[in-house]
Amino acid sequence: MADDVTTVAGAKDRRPARSRRRWTPVAAALSLPVVLLVVWQLAASSGAYSTAQLPPPLSVLEALGELAGDGSLWTHIAISVQRVLIGFAAGAGLGFLLGAVVGLSPGVRAVVAPSVAALRAVPSLAWVPLLVLWLGIGEGPKITLVAIGSFFPVYTTIAGALAHADPHLVEVGRAYGLRGGGLLGRIMLPSVAPAIFSGLRLGLAQGWLFLVAAELIASSMGLGFLLTDSQNTGRTDILLMAILLLAALGKVCDVILGLVERRVLRTHK
Repeated sequence: MADDVTTVAGAKDRRPARSRRRWTPVAAALSLPVVLLVVWQLAASSGAYSTAQLPPPLSVLEALGELAGDGSLWTHIAISVQRVLIGFAAGAGLGFLLGAVVGLSPGVRAVVAPSVAALRAVPSLAWVPLLVLWLGIGEGPKITLVAIGSFFPVYTTIAGALAHADPHLVEVGRAYGLRGGGLLGRIMLPSVAPAIFSGLRLGLAQGWLFLVAAELIASSMGLGFLLTDSQNTGRTDILLMAILLLAALGKVCDVILGLVERRVLRTHK
């Protein structure tokens, strides 16, 4: 009986400890944003900046409520998310395919890799006039620009990971009669899965970065449009709100992809 009581008491003691461990990373992640929010409020109320230069956090929250109330905010968010997801899917898919070919074939790598590395150095805004010339001012150039941004991190990560895959694993796969697609799908890709997901997360983040440049192309909707429109109308509160929303949406997408990564890697252990 005494042993049962001790066991129950020990379980109760472990529960709070487990809960504390779960909340510690969350508290650590929130600490810096809270500090920055306090600094922002202090700077805005210090008199060193006018409200046109640095509106206080409450003004930005009111701007959020204003746009959310008339429904336009959700349209801007939906259009931007749609552009990022479609562009990311296209760019990451192409980056995966080309990265796999380049990573597996030294001959292709010698021909393709230097040119792709040179194109990677082209700034995002440099693509805008060419895409407008080729694709007009519709959704095509916007999605294409996001795809370009997503392509390079995925391509580079996968090409490098496959080029440096463990040769012993490759030998084991070949010893079991695996060749070509079978060797790639059953041995090589699982062995470099963490690097693949790292490239996908970088590509998604780069897609959000290229989104703002994409929405400079004759846009009338989207968070990038909100940035430029609020600058032109002197609404710094909306400008800051759009920046914060871009950061929040980018983080949410990264967290979702991170959860997918964790589940996939757990199933392949």
